Amino acid sequence: MEIKTLIAQIVDEAVQEAFPGVETGVNYEALLEVPPDSKLGDFAFPCFKLSKALRMGPPVIAQKIAAAINHPETCTAQPVNGYLNFFLNRENFAADTLKKVMAAPEKWGGGQDGAGKTVCLDYSSINIAKRFHIGHLSTTMIGHSLRRIYDFLGWKTVSINHLGDWGTQFGKMICAYKKWGVREDVEKGGVDEMTRLYVRFHEEAKEDPTLEDEGRAWFKKIEDGDPEALEIFNWFKEVTLRDAMKVYDILGVSFDSYAGESFYNDKMGRVIDELKEKGLLEDSDGAKIVNLEEYKMPPCIIVKSDGATIYATRDLAAMLYRKDTYHFDKCLYVVAYQQDLHFRQCFKTIELMGYDWAKDLEHVAFGMVSYEGQTLSTREGRVVYLEDLLRRAQEKALQIIEEKNPNLENKEEVARQVGIGAVVYSDLQNSRIKDIDFWWDRALNFEGDTGPYVQYTFARCCSVLRKAGVQTAAPDYSALCDDEAQYILRLLARFPEDVRAACRSNEPYIITRATTELAKAYNKYYYEHRILDGDEGAIAARVQLTDAVHCVIRTGLYLIGMEAPERM
Repeated sequence: MEIKTLIAQIVDEAVQEAFPGVETGVNYEALLEVPPDSKLGDFAFPCFKLSKALRMGPPVIAQKIAAAINHPETCTAQPVNGYLNFFLNRENFAADTLKKVMAAPEKWGGGQDGAGKTVCLDYSSINIAKRFHIGHLSTTMIGHSLRRIYDFLGWKTVSINHLGDWGTQFGKMICAYKKWGVREDVEKGGVDEMTRLYVRFHEEAKEDPTLEDEGRAWFKKIEDGDPEALEIFNWFKEVTLRDAMKVYDILGVSFDSYAGESFYNDKMGRVIDELKEKGLLEDSDGAKIVNLEEYKMPPCIIVKSDGATIYATRDLAAMLYRKDTYHFDKCLYVVAYQQDLHFRQCFKTIELMGYDWAKDLEHVAFGMVSYEGQTLSTREGRVVYLEDLLRRAQEKALQIIEEKNPNLENKEEVARQVGIGAVVYSDLQNSRIKDIDFWWDRALNFEGDTGPYVQYTFARCCSVLRKAGVQTAAPDYSALCDDEAQYILRLLARFPEDVRAACRSNEPYIITRATTELAKAYNKYYYEHRILDGDEGAIAARVQLTDAVHCVIRTGLYLIGMEAPERM
């Protein structure tokens, strides 16, 4: 149990003993504070909040509660001016925390909370025949991190890359390829060559509008299952995924399913039929819609006036398919906040269809990404391709390593870990809904709230452990009663709750912040205490503390999708 929770429980029991039969209606844990000066205690409870329920002054309440507390193995309580100040039994707290962490260090913070449950995660969802750019970073890394967090807590995870592989543009691409393309050029040039052909199509179509009709005709062939059209279409997908895999491999990201929009082309009939049967489908100027005016939303268009379906139809089909196939307990959509209305419409439509699992569908929204103060715009040429960004990150990290530690072994490998980690950290260091402005000098800084800083702290822990060697003496936990060590211990004890909070809110940044705070606390401890000096028992205790920090930082980095280099 996290120490704050345990103290809140002690307060609750003491209140019940001191004031039997009185219901205070107070959340004791929420009211616990950390005093600005450790001389005032490790935690403090303000008794003012109980005055109304107990009908007496805070100083008297504090004295009565203190008299009812008898937990010397955990803490002592002192009443001071209406506050109840708690002083931990620091030695016991150190021993208890470290023994728990080191019992299974790789699993500390994890659990079986989600045992027997399944979560589907829809993220990254790249577009066929388009390069992977920095705008895809957030959906990819938030989704990847959430997958690891849910896994760590015992959930069965199903990661889905819902490919954008449907629409008239693919007919236009086939038309362009048939007129001007060479198979060997596409194989060699990949997405860049397909993009060149697509751009040429639009340039040529300005002079010859009949090309647009040819493009639509080729897309109709895809819809109708024409063998040649499908062969080229599927080949385009293979080439795109081959290019995308280079980026996914660099990031350590993988998926269980690449079923995109086209996969649901033959599954939309069920959606339309069910909506008709349940009286939810209405005519509106030739289109078929679900009226959501009662819920203060525009209608959810199911079939356009020209008879074509849209991505809402395919998303509804995907929701039904995923429930039938994976029997999920949660289905998360890691998609930019601009799609909020779309998902609210789809979720409400599923609810109106009578499916109570609509409540298990969740849009995990995130903000916009800009690059060094510039918003991204494909039309204006302000595009930062992710493969280029990651390559440059590694090059810059290598330059820094050459300056700071030119004799480091495996410099290129460490530069890869640090450079990629810097990009990932910058994406996951704040609440996902906040916009991100990526700057090189911030991302690759070795000081402050950055990926390299946390990785360097991990490497520092590894260095201390190498120097310490195997400890044979029994740890003397009285050596860990100073404020710096106790703060580290509190962060270690709190880590399991941080993981669960990240899972509950689908916010990886909670783990990023917790890991960064632990790194800062350890660096402060490192500078103020001589870890390998003193008697053997004290050294053993400080080394065990270092080992615990090293294990938890590694776990934290792993959960947000970063690697932990042992030397930097």
